[in-house]
Amino acid sequence: MSSSWARALVQISPYTFAAIGIAVSIGVSVLGAAWGIFITGSSLIGASIKAPRITSKNLISVIFCEAVAIYGVIVAIILQTKLESVPSSQMYAPESLRAGYAIFASGLIVGFANLVCGVCVGIIGSSCALADAQNSSLFVKILVIEIFGSALGLFGVIVGIIMSAQATWPARA
Repeated sequence: MSSSWARALVQISPYTFAAIGIAVSIGVSVLGAAWGIFITGSSLIGASIKAPRITSKNLISVIFCEAVAIYGVIVAIILQTKLESVPSSQMYAPESLRAGYAIFASGLIVGFANLVCGVCVGIIGSSCALADAQNSSLFVKILVIEIFGSALGLFGVIVGIIMSAQATWPARA
């Protein structure tokens, strides 16, 4: 018997890969949201000492960060619906392996895209709070940039959904 990474990957159940992909999708997305909220929230609290008026207005940055977690939850639900049972004789059929790998890859893409998106939105939200405390006319201008940063998470979701379309399990005999 040959011992190689390729052989090891083929011997792992496609359902394991699919489950890991679903877990990464939601877990890493929530991590990105939490990290973004941490970055935005700490600056928002600090800047609100100088200008208390910014507190409620800049909560939109926290909401954008939380949307990143919601993207992960939505994709995890979509990926969960892609799972189908197959007979044990077809567990390691090429079609089963492709479906498991597609769900795994989709979960990785969405999770890490949302991780980066959460950090991006958090940093921009932090800058928005600090700039708004100094000059309130900058809020809307920086908010537009924050919206573009938030779109990165949507791109990850779109790519993840496209990739998960490849997840077709073998038909029951």
